Amino acid sequence: MLINKMLRPLVAIVVTALIALAPTLALSADEDAADGLVVGNDYRLNTGDKILIKVFDEDELTVETTLNDRGVINYSFLGELTISGQTSREVEQLVTARLMDGYLKQPSVSVTVLEYRPFFINGEVRSPGDYPYQPGLTLEKAVSVAGGFTDRASRRKIYLQRGTGDKKERMRFQDGVEPGDIITVEEGFF
Repeated sequence: MLINKMLRPLVAIVVTALIALAPTLALSADEDAADGLVVGNDYRLNTGDKILIKVFDEDELTVETTLNDRGVINYSFLGELTISGQTSREVEQLVTARLMDGYLKQPSVSVTVLEYRPFFINGEVRSPGDYPYQPGLTLEKAVSVAGGFTDRASRRKIYLQRGTGDKKERMRFQDGVEPGDIITVEEGFF
């Protein structure tokens, strides 16, 4: 009993410290996003992403689907929804609003990315092609996944094309890779 009374203030201090640290942990995730890395709620869906839309206590409204080439999904009862460029949270809000318009009173909707669209790596790597994206992927890891550099690969002439634009940027080994990125490793001259 005496030990229990002594532990209560300690538990209260630990809980208070964890609550105080929560914003700091969230800030570090935002800093990663600012560095161009894909993180949590900031990720914008696009063609090829596979998602799970789940409506609590409404199994017939749970859907696992992949965004088509127009960034559209077909959702039962609601028809086609254009969700390309939106975050999971924005899709949750969209589906919730549409379900509240004549279907359910207070739907609880969650959207989860099950599988990110692939990234592409071509040029002077041993196995060029498309590969599944994994959060935290860097250029160094992407080259490793593609079997490493060929003997003729340049270590400095590595370019990134992000999104639908034609703009290519030079990459460094620690730079982040995002879903849909195209990495080109040029040939080096010796």
